[in-house]
Amino acid sequence: MSEENNNLGDDLKKGAEDAAKKAGDFTEEAKETAEEFVEEVKQTFNADNGENKKVLAGVLGIVLGAFGVHKFILGYNKEGFILLGVFLAGFVLSCFLIGYLFIWVPGVVGLIEGIIYLTKSDDEFYQTYQVGKKPWF
Repeated sequence: MSEENNNLGDDLKKGAEDAAKKAGDFTEEAKETAEEFVEEVKQTFNADNGENKKVLAGVLGIVLGAFGVHKFILGYNKEGFILLGVFLAGFVLSCFLIGYLFIWVPGVVGLIEGIIYLTKSDDEFYQTYQVGKKPWF
């Protein structure tokens, strides 16, 4: 009986290690996909001037804010990866109730920031987020 328990413990440990490895692989793939998506969006909308970045970042903040796409558009890569990481951590932990909080919070942050971006004037947005580099709210 003791041998069976040891084998079961080893199987559980191996399963947990495999799950952690797959989660890490999924995170890397998601980062690459997000970066590719941001590049495609930038090329599609030619987001070189302040107005296009304002509208693009605002709409993407509302629609895809949990993934941090709006942060990548504005050049805030660290903050974008924070939002993406929190979302992915919540996705991995969603089998526990706390995971849903981690999924919900980045979405609300993106929604609020998207609304703030769209309600600012073009000049105020440009001075605050592109010249002043204010990363949050």
